Amino acid sequence: MQESASQACAPAGEQESIVRVVAVEADCAWLEPEQGTSCGGCASAAACGAKGIGTLASRLEARRFAIGRASARGAGFDLPDLRVGDRLVVAIDDRSLLQAAGLAYALPLAAALTAAIVAQEMSGSDGMALLAAVAGLAAGFGVMKRAAARMAARGALQSRAVRRADAVHALTRIHRPGS
Repeated sequence: MQESASQACAPAGEQESIVRVVAVEADCAWLEPEQGTSCGGCASAAACGAKGIGTLASRLEARRFAIGRASARGAGFDLPDLRVGDRLVVAIDDRSLLQAAGLAYALPLAAALTAAIVAQEMSGSDGMALLAAVAGLAAGFGVMKRAAARMAARGALQSRAVRRADAVHALTRIHRPGS
């Protein structure tokens, strides 16, 4: 029993999240991440910037993604087995997640700063440094977009279904240490 309870933990090198099935089609299932309990529940909820970005429904809809048959089969079920409202655990590789974050944040910033420093040293003009920073930022975004497209083509940015979330809760109810 101890072994099955330990299988409910995230494998090393992966980040897991619970999602809800919002639509099932012939070749894919559409999923939305479950909203964490912290959003809207903290002391500064009234002043939170995330609250003004749209309604909760529109933010979750923008975060929808699909999984295909192969991902579902890898988790031990088939797409026709899924129903709207089912909860699943999905995972993404830590390394891929870190690479994507570096591409999205570090690369454009590094390109902008490098271009600004080089322009400042070569011209001595703040105006040229500003223009170079903007050009570097644009170039960084261009490189980021191409690199992200290559990652997506490899499937590195695709979440995969791991198991049904309800199975995790069933395991923790069955086996409680000390009971």
